[in-house]
Amino acid sequence: MSESVSVQWFPGHMAKTRRLITDSLKQVDLVVELTDARIPQSSRNPELDQWVSGKPRILLLNKSDQADPEATRKWLEHYRREGIPALSCDCKSGAGVDRFLPLVRQTLAGLLARREEKGMAGRMIRIMVVGVPNVGKSSFINRMAGSRRAKAEDRPGVTRGKQWVSLGKDVELLDMPGVLWPKFDDPLVGEKLAFTGAVKDDVLDIELLAMRLLENLAGNYPGRLEERYKLAGLDGLDGLALLEAVGRKRGMLISGGEINTERAAIMVVDEYRSGKLGRITFELPQEESSHESI
Repeated sequence: MSESVSVQWFPGHMAKTRRLITDSLKQVDLVVELTDARIPQSSRNPELDQWVSGKPRILLLNKSDQADPEATRKWLEHYRREGIPALSCDCKSGAGVDRFLPLVRQTLAGLLARREEKGMAGRMIRIMVVGVPNVGKSSFINRMAGSRRAKAEDRPGVTRGKQWVSLGKDVELLDMPGVLWPKFDDPLVGEKLAFTGAVKDDVLDIELLAMRLLENLAGNYPGRLEERYKLAGLDGLDGLALLEAVGRKRGMLISGGEINTERAAIMVVDEYRSGKLGRITFELPQEESSHESI
């Protein structure tokens, strides 16, 4: 088995974002935390609990179209048991997004009732949108607003300042830049964030990342690899052997018949992220976990 990918990426603007989030909390009624449905736990910033303590919170498992649907169902059940309002969605297609505002009103039912008693019904509901880089915050806001108000690109670190976006007469969203945390205590968390594109590729060893990705897929979704790359007999192969097998099948050879493993690695990571390997989830709730630890 290949060594895990070492990932540490915390540019200066993320430290500013931490201050921006804590300073803006007093302006909002609720915090919406977007997570990646493929890595629901690893894509949750552990510092958020401390920052937003005392504020109602909703979890959105975005990119559910790329996640294993059975795993997503288990995560939603897990959060329900924990008393955390949560729903799965795909902000690009809009699937599940229509359930968001009803869940907001349900979660804030007590606050809204108190406002009505005080003659403040209809007062603006202000919601902060947070999450790690590239989790889909801008796509979510654009989908909710029916416009391209927030800048959305499929790479981490695009949104840099806070933006208020109106959703009609009584709801406003506050878009926050994506923020990681300074040190990943568990290297596998950083690795999963790298798989899904939450960390800039130029700070990674792309070949090692692809090897670890292939090892995980061979252990948990071997059929996907066999089908996509026409491979067989994956048992016991380490990441390098898997990467070479993929490169050989795709004809990625250089002089002397050697395999261009860098080119193969870029292709494997791109094909995973674009969904060509199918719907894959890298982790399950602790009580449900049957996937191997990668």
